Amino acid sequence: MLSTVSNSFLNNLLFYQKITVKKIFSNEELLLYHFFHEITENTPQNVIIVKEFVFFFLKNEDYFKAKAKLPYLRKKFQHRKIVIVREEDVLVNLVYGFFPDPYIHTVRIERNIYTGKTKIMVGFLSYEERGIAIGCKGNYIKAVNEIFERYVVFVNNDGNQVKIKCDVVKM
Repeated sequence: MLSTVSNSFLNNLLFYQKITVKKIFSNEELLLYHFFHEITENTPQNVIIVKEFVFFFLKNEDYFKAKAKLPYLRKKFQHRKIVIVREEDVLVNLVYGFFPDPYIHTVRIERNIYTGKTKIMVGFLSYEERGIAIGCKGNYIKAVNEIFERYVVFVNNDGNQVKIKCDVVKM
């Protein structure tokens, strides 16, 4: 078992790990890419479709301008759930980017020393905020985890695989 000082150091290393999000577009994603650009006049850095969710990744400077068009985009795509995420190259910033609406109280790392699996625990103050974060039937958090599993690549390629879990923080 690692000491808490060592754990804190290792957690910081993981939190500030450089990452990239793979850019492989399907035909449908290319169509959505062009449609998004047409409506918002912003070029997405990436488009990822996971089940009913469409994630548009944008540069920081384009985020708020595009976010203003989000209600219109959602109305146009009633059969899809549209999510706009800031493209980040640091793990902890990307985690925060996936949950822009509810207030995140804490973010911590849990490691299972027996399996080697790593979970990033995102803590909320209420079950209502947690419910917003995970989505109906947990579909949103499942989609986020699929993105982390299939598309997020750690630059150092240490074989890191993380899973995001949302929880309510006890005060």
